[in-house]
Amino acid sequence: MLKFQFILFVFGVFIIFSSCTKNDDQDNEVKSGKLVFNFEHFANGEELSYDQMIYTNAAGNQYEVSEIQWFISDITLHGKDGSKLLLDPEKFAHYIDTNIPETFTWSISDKIPAGEYQSISMTFGIRGEKNKPYMFTDPPESNMLWPMNLGGDQGGYHYMKLNGFWKNKDNQREPFNFHLGVGQERDADNNVIGFVQNWFETELPNSAFSIEKNETKSITIRMNVDKWWDQPNIYNHDEHGGKIMQNQNAMRMGVENGKNVFSLGKMTSIVK
Repeated sequence: MLKFQFILFVFGVFIIFSSCTKNDDQDNEVKSGKLVFNFEHFANGEELSYDQMIYTNAAGNQYEVSEIQWFISDITLHGKDGSKLLLDPEKFAHYIDTNIPETFTWSISDKIPAGEYQSISMTFGIRGEKNKPYMFTDPPESNMLWPMNLGGDQGGYHYMKLNGFWKNKDNQREPFNFHLGVGQERDADNNVIGFVQNWFETELPNSAFSIEKNETKSITIRMNVDKWWDQPNIYNHDEHGGKIMQNQNAMRMGVENGKNVFSLGKMTSIVK
């Protein structure tokens, strides 16, 4: 009899524990939402037009853009209490390609705790410790591999390929490959003696937001292409030429300007 009562007791405790666990899971589910990031490309305050020589940068170069491929990684939400929430740590990086519209959306797999967030930060490119060669085996991401002779094991993948044309000082249409990635330190004989990590973290201006239970929030991140050549450095294609992967000075200027390139577009929500 005592044995039977003990079995009933244990069974009852198990039922109560299972019920509490289920209720806790449901409660956590109710108190969370989802995030979707969208990406767009602008120039001079308007949606970017491709393959048209209609833009002029701060240095006076007339230019056009053919395509842009780039990586964003380590999107982080900053709470008002100083807390940080790194999104999608398993995937951690997303590839955007202006030739592939489906890459313009990144649906975050994490459940986002409901509440208010002070800001959003992101890494342009991929951090050095994560930017490993050959981690992407399939195109289009695999096509972003940075040459081993220019970055070694620290090189990994391009942060960005921004390709187009400009009118040079002789008024000739000339191609440019504004490619950003790991730079090289060179000695007096132009031998590579070290590498420079050019990825950077940036906080999106005016990116405070709140998310409610069961809400899906859609947030648009905008690349303002003209600002790559604007401030704090006036970048001149005539000075740096069409290819800069071995020109750390040109890449440094681009990186410093890049911290002003990104802004927030539309933010919309759907409550189920």
